[in-house]
Amino acid sequence: MRNIEVIDHKDFWVQCFDSEKLRIEVILKPISPIIYHIGSTSVLGLAAKPIIDILIEVDDLDALESFNIELSQLGYVAKGENGIFERRYYEKGGENRSHHIHAFLKNSQNSTRHLAFRDYLKAHKVIANEYAALKKQVVEYCDNNIEIYCAGKNEFVQYHEKLALEWYALNKASNPTP
Repeated sequence: MRNIEVIDHKDFWVQCFDSEKLRIEVILKPISPIIYHIGSTSVLGLAAKPIIDILIEVDDLDALESFNIELSQLGYVAKGENGIFERRYYEKGGENRSHHIHAFLKNSQNSTRHLAFRDYLKAHKVIANEYAALKKQVVEYCDNNIEIYCAGKNEFVQYHEKLALEWYALNKASNPTP
């Protein structure tokens, strides 16, 4: 069973993303990916599960899958859509998970959703702090069950994701940052 923990933000998470991004870019260069750091580890000061979430946007998901062997050499296990239509999901680290890749078509609704929520939390520190407190609370009772952990955050995430998409459309959509 995987140990689920939420810890205070670590500054080195940015460097972990940057170094992994370079490795992935070398492999995927022929398909011109756009690679972003997403999830709680991408938000300065936000407590998180210590797993680097990576968003990759591509023009063709089948072309991405043609690099599954190369990605496996970096330690990634391809999981297909893994519950989200038109996503390609990869995990690294097994039970001691270190990275997730969420790949979508460029400018897809799911890609925008991830970027909007990330940037919204970066811009709204009070909400990010509420989210951190909630995650720490939920991890205390989830008993290392990822479904319970996700369910405990779901209402908050759904509510703020809707607000984030509205905010993003008005403020940030023209210039997302990696």
